[in-house]
This record gives sequence, C-alpha cells and structure tokens, in this order.
Amino acid sequence: MTLAHSLGFPRIGRDRQLKKALEGFWQGTLTEAQLRETGRRLRAEHWQLQKDAGIELLPVGDFAWYDQVLTHSLMFGVIPERFRPADGARADLHTLFAMARGATDSCCGHAQEMTKWFDTNYHYLVPEFTADQQFALGWDQLFEEVEEALALGHRVKPVVLGPLTYLWLGKVKGSDFDRLDLLESLLPLYGEIFQRLAQQGVEWVQIDEPVLVLDLPLAWRNAFERAYNLLQKEPLKKLVATYFGGLEDNLGLAAGLPVDGLHIDLVRAPEQYPAILDRLPTYKVLSLGLVNGRNVWRCDLDKALAVLHHAHERLGDRLWVAPSCSLLHSPVDLTGEDQLDDELRSWLAFAVQKCEEVAILAQAIREPEAPAVQAALARSRAVQAGRAASPRIHRPEVQQRLAAVSRADSQRTAPFAERIRRQRAHLQLPPFPTTTIGSFPQTPAIRQTRLAFRQGRLGATEYTEAMRSEIRHAIRLQEELGLDVLVHGEAERNDMVEYFAEQLEGYAFTRFGWVQSYGSRCVKPAIIVGDLNRPRPMTVDWISYAQSQTRRVMKGMLTGPVTMLMWSFPREDVSPEVQARQLALAIRDEVLDLEAAGIRIIQIDEAAFREGLPLRRARWPAYLDWATEAFRLSASGVRDETQIHTHMCYSEFNDVIESIAAMDADVITIETSRSDMELLAAFERFAYPNEIGPGVYDIHSPRVPSTEQMISLLRKAAQRIPAEQLWVNPDCGLKTRAWPETREALANMVAAARQLRTELERR
Repeated sequence: MTLAHSLGFPRIGRDRQLKKALEGFWQGTLTEAQLRETGRRLRAEHWQLQKDAGIELLPVGDFAWYDQVLTHSLMFGVIPERFRPADGARADLHTLFAMARGATDSCCGHAQEMTKWFDTNYHYLVPEFTADQQFALGWDQLFEEVEEALALGHRVKPVVLGPLTYLWLGKVKGSDFDRLDLLESLLPLYGEIFQRLAQQGVEWVQIDEPVLVLDLPLAWRNAFERAYNLLQKEPLKKLVATYFGGLEDNLGLAAGLPVDGLHIDLVRAPEQYPAILDRLPTYKVLSLGLVNGRNVWRCDLDKALAVLHHAHERLGDRLWVAPSCSLLHSPVDLTGEDQLDDELRSWLAFAVQKCEEVAILAQAIREPEAPAVQAALARSRAVQAGRAASPRIHRPEVQQRLAAVSRADSQRTAPFAERIRRQRAHLQLPPFPTTTIGSFPQTPAIRQTRLAFRQGRLGATEYTEAMRSEIRHAIRLQEELGLDVLVHGEAERNDMVEYFAEQLEGYAFTRFGWVQSYGSRCVKPAIIVGDLNRPRPMTVDWISYAQSQTRRVMKGMLTGPVTMLMWSFPREDVSPEVQARQLALAIRDEVLDLEAAGIRIIQIDEAAFREGLPLRRARWPAYLDWATEAFRLSASGVRDETQIHTHMCYSEFNDVIESIAAMDADVITIETSRSDMELLAAFERFAYPNEIGPGVYDIHSPRVPSTEQMISLLRKAAQRIPAEQLWVNPDCGLKTRAWPETREALANMVAAARQLRTELERR
C-alpha cells in the first residue's frame, strides 16, 4: 500500500505558542514545568493535525526547544567544557539554553556559533568537537516524546540526524584533527538509540542525511558505506532521508546503502527520477518528496501523480509519498488566514494543507476513482489554470524596464580607491569609526503603537509623531554614547523584508504565516505573487527626519534584492534571477531618492547572500553572477561621494570572497564575534580591498561583553585587516535586545574603538 508520511512538522504552534513560552521562561515569568507542558500540548496537537490530514506514519523527534542539531548535541553528550554541569550532573534545559544563548554568569560562557541550515533561513548551533571527544547518551527527549506519541495511539517514525550529517555540520575546536575520525566512537550511540526505540515498540526510524546532496569528499563517501554496514545489524527498519537537492554523483551510493528505505526530494531535483529506479534494490522502499516543503504554493497534483503512477508500476507497495523535506520551513495552517482574497487563498497551502496533499496523492494511487480524489484533482486543475492566467501576475512595464537594463547600470563610475578618498574627505570620520547595523530594541510600546495604527485605533498623525519620538530617543542615545555614524533605529519597521515588501507591488501577506528562524525567533515571509515594482519612496521621509535631528552622519537602511528574495516565498513561474533583478530596480529607485535627500551613507543589507548559494558547486558561478549583479544594480546609480554599505551574517566567506569583493560595496559589516574573528581569515588571504566592520559582540545573547573583550577582538581583527579599513560595530541589528543591555554594550563598544584609536596614534 502506498503510504503517506511526513518528514517533520513546524514546532512553533499556530499562534507561536513555543516562542512565547520560551521567552517567558527566559524572562522568569514561566516555570520549567509550564514550559514543558506547552511543549507537550504542542506535540500532541501537531501529531493530531497530521493524522487528521491523512498522514499515516507520524514523525517524532522533530520537536526541539531551540534547534534539532543542538538537541542531538545534548543527546550525544557533545557539550563544550564551558557549559558542562558541575559535579558530573546531567545536562538540563538550562544547559541547553546556555549553549544557545550564552551563559550570563560566566565571562567565558559565550554561546556556540550559529549558522544556516543548508540553504534555508533556519539556523542551527554548530557542534564543537575536540580531539578527545567522548560520546555518551545523556538526553532522553527523543524517547520521552516517542512514549508520549505511542500513549496517544499514534503510529510513529522517530527522526534522528544521521551520523555523517551530524559530524559534517560540526566544527573542530582546539588542536586540529579530522572530525570524520570521530565516526567510529559515535556509531555505537546510534546502536543504543535504535535498541531503545525498538524496546518502545517502534518499527521505522528516519535517519536524515541531507549531506548526501552535497559535493562530498571521497573519504566521506566511503564513510557512508562503512557506517551503514555497521548500523545494519541494529534493530528497526531504517529510512535514510535526503532533501534540499539531488543526489547526483551520490545516487548510487545512497541507493545502495544497506537500509530499508530512501527518501529523495523531487521538488528541488526532479531530474533524479526515474534514474533512481534503476539503482534501487528490489527490497527497498522509495519515498518520493513531491509536495514542496519550503514554499506555500499548492501542489500541481496532476504533475505529481504522473510520477507516482509510473513509480507505482515499478515499485508497487514499496512506494511512499511525502513532502520534499520537513515542513519546519512552512507556516502551520492556512485555515486562519481570513483576510486573504479568495483567489490568492486558493493558490496557497501551509503545513496542514501540504499533509492533506500528500495524503490525497497516496489515496489517488490506492483508490484513483474515489470521489475525494476526483474532487481534489479538479480543484488542483482549476488552481493551476487560474494562477497562470491571473492578471495580478504580470506587469508589462516592469518587464520592459528590466529588458532595457544594460551592464553599465550595475557599475560604479569610479573604482573603490578613488571613491574612498572622496568619501573620507566628505564624511570626516575618525579611525575605527563606530556604527550599528540598523535596528534598535523593538519595545512592547513600539509594537503596540504599530498594531494600533494597523487596526485603525491610532491616526496617521499620531502614529508618525510616536515613531518620530522613538527616532529622537535613538539619536540622543547614540549622540550621548559617541557613535560616529548614526541610524534612526527602525522603530516603524516590523521586519527587514516585510516592511519593504508591504510597499512594493507584486507581494502578498499573511496574518499567521510564521516560520521559525532559530530559537524563539520567528519570521513571517511575504509571498512574491507577481512582477515587482516600487510605486513610491519607502524610507525617505523617516531617514530625512532622522538626519534633520542631528549634525552627525545618518545612515539610510535598506534590505538588498537577494535577501528580499531569499527571505520571501518566491514565485515558481519565473526564475530567481528575474525576481532578484526586479527587486534590484525597486531598491535602486529608493537609493537614488535617499541620496537626493542628502543621505551620505546608505546600507543595503544582503544577509542572505551566501544562503542563496546552490548546494552543488557546479551551479555556484551562475548564481554568484546574477546575485552580485543584482546588488550592484541596486547600488550603482549613486555619486562617488555616497558611501554604500552592506551587511552579511552567519556566513563562511572563504569560498565566495571574490564574489563579495565583486559586489563592490564600499563597506561590508559581518558577524564575527562567535567565531572569535576566525571569519576574517578569508578577507586577509584574499587581501579584501574595501572597508570592513567585523562584529565585536554577539547580539543574539543577553550577555554584555566588556570593553576589554571587544578590544581583544578588535586587536585580532587589526592583525588581519589594515587598521584604516576597519569599522567597529555589533554583529547584527539590536531589534531583539532590551535598552539597558544595548546602552551598556554600545558604551563598551565606543570605549573599545577609542582605545584602538589611541593605540594607532602611538604607533
């Protein structure tokens, strides 16, 4: 029987209950028992939602208090020394959150490094491995959740991160060694896990190995065969799950692993079907990911069924159907979206609806003439036809403007060396100039004011004055602290993408379309529905007002085209390149309007630049070509004297440093504090020519670093980057922080910059 299953489900809740509970626990207003009860209720609700939608084998272990990689680090006992409980006590939730957020009671308890989960906007905590690493089961969350699900009467499939993927995602600390050497000592833990799950009555386990869609070194490819031959003797039927791309040169390897099933992503890589059929052993289940787990558009059921019918002819009951990947990357439920128009609503599917699509596809193979199947197919055909013909999709004037763009439109008129001389003379900034990345704390009062304005309870005049008051407060604080380049604080902005998307034609928005980014941080991606256009200025009034309140340099803040694209739910009917270039033209118009208003520094954030890289290197050049061109198109219309900044976070820069240089931003600010300035090695080896602001403190932790700690980081930076190229700034925006810690941290940062200036003068 063709079986409908899911690889994972969103954990945050329809109303972001997990976010609220986590933040309540961290703030001390919620007890640990209350937090755990929230988690228990959410898990029960989500299992039932999937079961009611028709999912027959439910994922367990996809829930996490912060992220699933961190959960595995706790389970495997991979806890850095600075976080290990005293006296050999077992790790607890306080241990987990200290690893994620930093230990507030220790000068050395900085949080673990955070980076992006493959090419998504989801983050994970990077495991830290040492040469003497010991593994031991020390976290029972998975087994407890399996017990919960079984007690509720569900048929379950526990989800674990595979041993090769877990090691690949980690980082070596201390003396250098090959982390693959740890495999032999890690594998016995998987045996223990499988044995305990078997004792609980589990039949299948899902082992996520998404690294199989990457360009793997030969040693890692060989390690797969060795590892799974050893795991073969352990109990349970094993489904190896791959996603986010195609297996390509790893197809034969994955198909031949001695496991009972294989899942492949046919949304991101449809070309791997039907080649997989010729390599799959006759005993093995094949799970086809045909419903997009990373976007919000309805599945074309006819198209998916054509593949399933062909597969069923070859596989019979060894065919399973699923979303392409975990639904973690999808909003929870479309049901509550009562403010969408009927046409747009009919085009969309969130996690619950995607489960329904998976279930109807499985039923269509078993009962092709069932009334529910025929009705679903008719609705799907109507949706696909209606969307293709809708006039809201295409704007001829946008397409004509894009067609007229030439290569010259994405080039500054003078090289950087000439521009920077003019900018320094124009701006008159000291060495090690200080600034922030853009946002200041989004207080409850700010959020309540925005909500009141949106709901019509506050008039435009009153709203504008309230936001201007916040701007004045931010400026006074920065002036008192002595920052050199100021920002207006972004009080009026709900999100760095949504705020701009709301002012562009071609976007649509949801009320409850939240997805988790990391920990308690959730984002609500806008949806690109059609061609994109800026009908009027978006930020000029706010930034101009801010500049009128100070004699210091005020920095205009925009979000770049690649980040706007990557952090939205994109269209599927045109290429990412076309969407990015349409966005670039819209942002270019805003840049030129800011310049005309007298703004001398304009920051165009491209936090997602590296995130957009294809997972296979062979596809990198094409992406990097259009991504860098899109940024330059947005920035290159300004005069030489106008300084263009960009910001990137959570990026390993070594392998894309030439493209970052090709963006030709005058100043780039990056996250470097969690890596202890290690990321600057790329800029040093490449001899990066432009200016750079390495982050000197981690804004994702409540810890306030001392001036001495920031000085230490800046000295490390100055050893790798010439002092005259260095700026001083936090890792990222301060939106999620509170004012007291923000004030203290920025005061320490300014003091650190002044100390470096003194040292520079003494040379």
